[in-house]
Amino acid sequence: MVFTGELWLSPGPGGWTFITLPKDCADQIRFYTGTRKGRAWGMIKVKTRIGKSEWSTAIWLDKASGSFLLPVKAAVRKKEDIAAGYESEVSLTVLTPPGI
Repeated sequence: MVFTGELWLSPGPGGWTFITLPKDCADQIRFYTGTRKGRAWGMIKVKTRIGKSEWSTAIWLDKASGSFLLPVKAAVRKKEDIAAGYESEVSLTVLTPPGI
């Protein structure tokens, strides 16, 4: 799936930078992966791309937004010259097999 999302910085010291997935993307992922009770923090393995940077990570379930959070590591932000407040096009592929 491909979507555009805004990077944001989580509050607190050493805050992480995330992109919140759009609701329609989150709904597609939930449909594909099914219920994941017992999975640590609702994490789902994905492969993602922003610009020319591609990496494997995990998206995190976020109860506050009802969606998933994509962490964007510092090396990617530096290489792509992006920061909190920037919008980026994201390509995301779910790697976690359904039913696991």
